[in-house]
Amino acid sequence: MGPAQAQMPNSSSDNARVYFIQPADGQVFDGQDEAGIEIIFGLTGMQVSPAGIAVANSGHHHLLINVEHLPDLTSPLPATDQVRHFGKGQTSTRVKLSVGKHRLQLIVGNQVHIPHSPPVMSEVIEIEVR
Repeated sequence: MGPAQAQMPNSSSDNARVYFIQPADGQVFDGQDEAGIEIIFGLTGMQVSPAGIAVANSGHHHLLINVEHLPDLTSPLPATDQVRHFGKGQTSTRVKLSVGKHRLQLIVGNQVHIPHSPPVMSEVIEIEVR
């Protein structure tokens, strides 16, 4: 495999975009919902593929919850309560959040959880749990 092929799974197309289908920015939720808040991820210009499989122009979702400063985008994203990995190729999740305002952002990572170049990141949205 040559250098260009080695880089292929980590490059993103110019039209790649990740976004929240749900929830909407500014949406308010009832904190009594036992099932949690449903979050649905959207991705255009790339394919969703599970971690561990090198596929050009593809990756999997990472959900950032209340992250003040972005992690190093040239290294694998950490797996924490604030940086959730969806390495099986999931395109939605449910999360339980405490009462208050919460910042959410999506980042697509390659087969080893490294963001693409250029990074494919959503806008930050803010939701509130009452």
